[in-house]
Amino acid sequence: MAWKMNLIDRRRFLRGGGVALALPMFGSLSDRMAGGAEAKPNPKRLGCFYFPDGVPMPLAEDPAYQDWSWFPHGDRGEFTFTKCMEPLEPIKDELTVLSGFSHPRSRSVHGHNNADQFLTAAATGGGDKAYENTISLDQEYAKHVGDQSRFASLVMSTDGGTGTARGTHTISFDRNGRPIPAEHRPKQIFDHLFIKSNADSARRLTLSRSALDEMLDDAQNLRQILSAADRRVLDEYMDSVRQAEIKVEKAKRWLNAPLPSVDGDSLNLELTTDEPREYLQTMFELIYLAFKTDSTRVATYQIGRENGVGRSDHLARAVGFNLAHQLSHETKNPNGWKNFGTYCRFLNEEYGRFISKLKATPEPSGTGNMLDNTLLLFGSASSAFHLSRNYPLILAGGKQMGFKHGQYINHAGMNFQGGPWLGDREPWQDEAKGEDMPLSNLYLTMLQRLGVQIDAFADSTGTIDDV
Repeated sequence: MAWKMNLIDRRRFLRGGGVALALPMFGSLSDRMAGGAEAKPNPKRLGCFYFPDGVPMPLAEDPAYQDWSWFPHGDRGEFTFTKCMEPLEPIKDELTVLSGFSHPRSRSVHGHNNADQFLTAAATGGGDKAYENTISLDQEYAKHVGDQSRFASLVMSTDGGTGTARGTHTISFDRNGRPIPAEHRPKQIFDHLFIKSNADSARRLTLSRSALDEMLDDAQNLRQILSAADRRVLDEYMDSVRQAEIKVEKAKRWLNAPLPSVDGDSLNLELTTDEPREYLQTMFELIYLAFKTDSTRVATYQIGRENGVGRSDHLARAVGFNLAHQLSHETKNPNGWKNFGTYCRFLNEEYGRFISKLKATPEPSGTGNMLDNTLLLFGSASSAFHLSRNYPLILAGGKQMGFKHGQYINHAGMNFQGGPWLGDREPWQDEAKGEDMPLSNLYLTMLQRLGVQIDAFADSTGTIDDV
């Protein structure tokens, strides 16, 4: 039996003996130049990265303040990096550091609860309130651009899966606020992106569609005998079924399209966090390859989970320490700020390596370099010890979307909280010294410049003009 699939663009590959061979991109035959056709718009990509446990925040009177405070010294275009941020100096003009931003509904909760709401701004914090989340920034953009690539989004973390409520292993949440499982195994990520599925895929997709059709019919019959409360539960479940249906249809469209040719020989795809630096480099490299081949235009990577649980806590071994979370507790010890800052410097170094590679790569099917067309957010939902305010944030890329960089937007000024934890009250329990701006204002700004036509996101109150 012949399985009917959508035809694909014959100009993109050659057929021979039943085998599809991907062609390289020929500049002289580019679509934007053929027949005087208008140039295609540049792709617009979004990458979001989360690290846990906050950052070094010694007070100004502390001798460690000059060298090991995470935030730069200065403001706007006149600022200097500390030793935490020195690895980013070569690409200083490609990024903006921000202070004084946080999510209003999370400012009074313990910092360990915060990764869940970093990209959603939902009230997911502690106390007696029932856990409820909303759609994340990346998935809001994926709704807009996801059908333009083979994969709507790439969701990754060092720990994998979904974790637990307020202890998430993923920073991506769907339209109903449900966590999207993250992949942590480099080989599985590479195979998912670049290794062709078997010849039985068409049959399985057709069977999946048939099963979904039957499920929808059964649900309509069941709905007639349910209570109002049960109907709401069923409707939420059926929304998941419809999303699965959309994924099946999209998979059918892409089934016969040739996969991009990628040389993975230089990647160690079997490594784990026992080789922390190489592991982190490989995860960034996989995102780079996914963007370069236009396999997806949306990616998230949760570098670590909060509270020092899981394999991500081992990343500090890259710089000679045992556990990363422990460093945030030991800043009162001799060299405590330096040790914590050294770990943060390692994260900045690898993130900077990723940014630099995007900048050095010409846009494969457009103008400028890949960084110009890729918007990157890197940050944490804690600053000082367990403090859910004044998030440390770095925005990079996106110059062809109108973003201007080479600045430190210091809304916090000197009204920041910090200092070591001495075993009594923690900074998150103290009254705020200043009023942060809603981080959702930045998210709304990002979405609008990415091309999403919306007027609000989460609890936004406006946009940010100076980025």
